[in-house]
Amino acid sequence: MYTIGHAARLTGVPSATIRAWERRYGLVKPVRSEGGYRLYDEQGLQLLRAMGTLVAGGWSASQAAEHLRSDQSDNGDGGAGQDDQGPWDAYLTDEDAVGVDGAAPGDPTATVPESGEDTPSPEDGDAWDVTALARGAAEMDPTAVAEAIDRAFAAGTLEQVVDTWLMPALQMLGTQWRAGRVDVAGEHVVSATLHRRLGAAMDAAPQAPHGPRVAVGLARGSHHELGILAFSVVLRRAGVDVLYLGADLPAQHWVAMVQQHRPAAVVVGVPSATDVLAVRETVAALHAATPTLPVHVGGGAQFEVGQGTVPLGHTVTTAAHDLADTLRKRANA
Repeated sequence: MYTIGHAARLTGVPSATIRAWERRYGLVKPVRSEGGYRLYDEQGLQLLRAMGTLVAGGWSASQAAEHLRSDQSDNGDGGAGQDDQGPWDAYLTDEDAVGVDGAAPGDPTATVPESGEDTPSPEDGDAWDVTALARGAAEMDPTAVAEAIDRAFAAGTLEQVVDTWLMPALQMLGTQWRAGRVDVAGEHVVSATLHRRLGAAMDAAPQAPHGPRVAVGLARGSHHELGILAFSVVLRRAGVDVLYLGADLPAQHWVAMVQQHRPAAVVVGVPSATDVLAVRETVAALHAATPTLPVHVGGGAQFEVGQGTVPLGHTVTTAAHDLADTLRKRANA
């Protein structure tokens, strides 16, 4: 369960907007803690993300709410598909649109924290602007992209940047690309700049030669690696010996790597449904070669893989720290 401040950071929807949507449309119904705080479950976060997607695409808030209510009635699952979820590419913001309470897009004063909640400070508002990457890509402006990344990485710890800004910003970039507002060249500008920044963060993270070793990468034909790279950096910072394999690794090479390096676990990214078959192929090969090897999966289609894999969940930092804790407990058992 998540407080409204945490929900706002994970979805990119300001707290004041969340409250207004609850009040006006009744789409999300949080429970209340003993102290009176709103608490949201995963389904509630999915609905907020989906509503943010529609509003960012030009729908009115009332139309978006009605559409999602209809989907809930038809599907009984909150109306959000697996391709719209996941720890590394699931988050979207509605900051392209004017908030329903009249706040300007990206205005940090639109988020009014409840008592005791930890929210980004108002002066960090520009740094947490999750539309900045998409705007820089649309304008083919490498300087604007680099400046947006510099602002965000200077505004908090790497873990805060990844969960609060990077993952929502990448989702926004993908949405704008699918809408035709960003072309492939613009997306490559962002990708190359972020690769350099995350690669530098990986190099700067303390090595953990005596920690548990985990191999991390993507399966054959899968190329969207920014999410899995960000996860690898956070995992290394959590004290894990990360062997990062990158994108597009065929199943036989996964097996060869495991046989040579003997990791305590592997993590395979599943960015979208189109990656599921290749990931299943990799998982089957790994299980055939080393039946006891834990295989974890993360990404938008992580729950579609099955085959004994362990989904990592919906937040990069939480997933990395939980995996690190699990491996340490296993090593000490």
